[in-house]
Amino acid sequence: MLESGSAKGGQREGTERGVRLEESRKWCGWSCRRCFFFILLVLTPIFYFYTTNFYPDWWDKYNTTKLWNVFKSHKHNVVSNGNTSTSEPTPAANSSSPVKTIIRTTETTVTTNISHQPVLETPVPYKSPGPYLVEYPYEYHFVINEPNRCEQEKPFLVLMVPVAPNNRAHRDIVRNTWGGESPVLDKVVKVFFLLGLRTGDGVAELQEQLLQESKEHRDLIQSDFLDCYKNLTIKTMVMMEWLDKYCSQAAYAMKIDSDMFLNLPNLINMLSNTPKTNYLTGLVEGAAYVRRDQGSK
Repeated sequence: MLESGSAKGGQREGTERGVRLEESRKWCGWSCRRCFFFILLVLTPIFYFYTTNFYPDWWDKYNTTKLWNVFKSHKHNVVSNGNTSTSEPTPAANSSSPVKTIIRTTETTVTTNISHQPVLETPVPYKSPGPYLVEYPYEYHFVINEPNRCEQEKPFLVLMVPVAPNNRAHRDIVRNTWGGESPVLDKVVKVFFLLGLRTGDGVAELQEQLLQESKEHRDLIQSDFLDCYKNLTIKTMVMMEWLDKYCSQAAYAMKIDSDMFLNLPNLINMLSNTPKTNYLTGLVEGAAYVRRDQGSK
């Protein structure tokens, strides 16, 4: 009897324990499902606001921008760090949504980048200070030119002789003496006379004579600067420009006045044994003094 009662009591206790365990499992499962649905309900609106540009009217009414800015600060920092330049939010931007703040930041950056682009301005028209004033650099043009002589004849030495436009006598003397020698020691030598423009009476007639002389000898180079003693610097620079543009293939170039005599064989012999790059020669005047005589050239 006692053993039977004990057995029945044990079975009842085991049954109750099993029921409680099953109810505990059901409660835990129900609690997990409720927690999952609760978290899902909370995260759904947050995800919606985070990924859309939703901006209801009551947003400004209840002044919830500050709370939203705290939530969106991470995204705002990522966008700001992606820009090439960081811009501080203005008071006007603080009164709007973070989405609009990001857009305005981007617009400010684009405007700043555009402002760094160079603006092409129309150059001011050139106005010469006067014909007797030395002015350089300036775009001078060749009135009479021989652009193809060097390319055709390929000279070893080019002699540039600055001379006045009306000084035909000196040009003829040079042509009939040392300037007429070519080739010299099997080297091709070419002579060119560099001129400017003349002023005063008889300019048109003189220009016609120069054109005829150029057709006859093909050795005149005339530029549109005023040919005078004060503009000798311009004359030299124009000479360098012409050599660079039309006769750069020549091994050597020499500037010599029309009232000088040049021993071409000696010059060619000397240049045959000198470097063809970074070489400059001329008359070296040792222990020279300053000439203070205003009448001296």
